[in-house]
Amino acid sequence: MDFKDQLKQLAERIQTLKDQIHTEEATKTSLILPFIQALGYDVFNPMEVIPEMVCDIGTKKGEKIDYCIMKDSEPIILIECKHWGQDLNLHDNQLLRYFHVSKAKFGVLTNGIIYRFYTDLISPNKMDEVPFLECNLLDLKEGVVDELKKFNKSYFDVEQIMSTASELKYLRELRSIIAEEFKSPSPEFVKLLGKQVYPGAFTAKVSEQFSLLIKRAISSHISEIIAGRLKAAVQAEEQEASAVSENEPNESQDSAVEESAESKIVTTEEELEAYQMVRAILAKEIDPRRVYYRDTQSYFTIIIDDNNRKNVCRLLLDSPKNQRLILIDPQTKEQTTYKLENIADLYHYMDKLIEIAKQYM
Repeated sequence: MDFKDQLKQLAERIQTLKDQIHTEEATKTSLILPFIQALGYDVFNPMEVIPEMVCDIGTKKGEKIDYCIMKDSEPIILIECKHWGQDLNLHDNQLLRYFHVSKAKFGVLTNGIIYRFYTDLISPNKMDEVPFLECNLLDLKEGVVDELKKFNKSYFDVEQIMSTASELKYLRELRSIIAEEFKSPSPEFVKLLGKQVYPGAFTAKVSEQFSLLIKRAISSHISEIIAGRLKAAVQAEEQEASAVSENEPNESQDSAVEESAESKIVTTEEELEAYQMVRAILAKEIDPRRVYYRDTQSYFTIIIDDNNRKNVCRLLLDSPKNQRLILIDPQTKEQTTYKLENIADLYHYMDKLIEIAKQYM
């Protein structure tokens, strides 16, 4: 199971369990420890994950951070935990104090659903007030998954994370500002845009008028962008369907030509064996009865629901020395070709095959 699937599984776990979790300790055990495990750390190894690590702050002794993740006997990530129902905005000062007295480069504040990642971009050894990365496991964005993966034990690299942390921080803040301006344009924003089209004095009355106009203009522009993307997606789908119909005989063709083409198609034992392998691979997520194949003169295709538009993969197996697997991205229709030494190599692409098939469900 890849990292993205682990996060999806954890999100399902949260939805199922959260209403039964009434304490902070239960939140840690049921929600936060599985997240740490998903990052590849052994939560049962105190040399890797230290629970309740002492972080003495000045004259205050015995202060403890909920979890500290270690690497090469040095702390790398501090994790402060709260009950899943608590507002994290009320608790960032506590993590800030722990961060100041620790050698760890990253601090995480979480309630098991929302994870906020902090570092010291502004002042060395002083945790920033604003996180450079935030994720909500119940509303997980594609780009955030890639950033979270950098904290995985196998990929963890302080320099690599820090190289993008500043950009992520400011990008996040800018997006928040833009979202707020789009929702309710500030007088400064209204004046900035309005003065570019209105030649007269920008009075309070004019500002009020332009505030409404700008909100309408933003809404209209976003609608046009969405409509344009939907139109492009439909056109791409139609082009794919057209390409399929050109490559394969259809009902409107002359029957003699159809029979002649079909007579040249020979489905080999190797192709059937490959088909059964792919069915077995997809059986983890999809009923095998929904998996079909189509054989043409050009290639052997495996599809879902006997639908040419639900193309899982294409196989070229005619030449033993030049066997290939072709995967087609369902969204972009971009093709990627992989060389196969033998059909057993299909198992190397198990995750990719399943990911494509799931998009047709």
